[in-house]
Amino acid sequence: MIRQTLFAVAMILPALATPLHAQPLTGQASVIDGDTIEIHRQRIRLSGIDAPETDQLCRGDDSLPYRCGAKAANELDRFIAGRPVSCEQVDVDRYKRVVAFCSVGGVDLGEWVVRHGLAFDWPRYSRGKYAAAQGEAKNAERGVWRGSYVQPWDYRACRRDGGRPSDCSE
Repeated sequence: MIRQTLFAVAMILPALATPLHAQPLTGQASVIDGDTIEIHRQRIRLSGIDAPETDQLCRGDDSLPYRCGAKAANELDRFIAGRPVSCEQVDVDRYKRVVAFCSVGGVDLGEWVVRHGLAFDWPRYSRGKYAAAQGEAKNAERGVWRGSYVQPWDYRACRRDGGRPSDCSE
């Protein structure tokens, strides 16, 4: 009897020790912005990257301003194209969003947006995971690398300090 009880406990404990967030979150995603999606009403921040804010302006190679944050979101939405997205949670941020590495069709979404010049490797959180993809985008002058921009984290700081979108953008 004791041996059976110990065996049962030994079988249950590893399951209890596995974090609940280890379960992949999979489903059809809605794109919120260039680095945030939503699956089953759960906001998910793509880990290790930072995309321009939705209202953020960048300048293209023609020096004309364009909404680079909106472009990032639209391009990400086009890439996902209604296919199922699978995410592996790594954290929860201060806004209670799941922070995760997500993929569609075997392609890491964070890497995809960075490689296309629509977002930045965010070394503070990525530990350089997307540095090579960013280097490729920069060398090929894709997306924001074609013109001028303000890093999204600097843009947000400017807005917090009372700046208007046009004051905080390139």
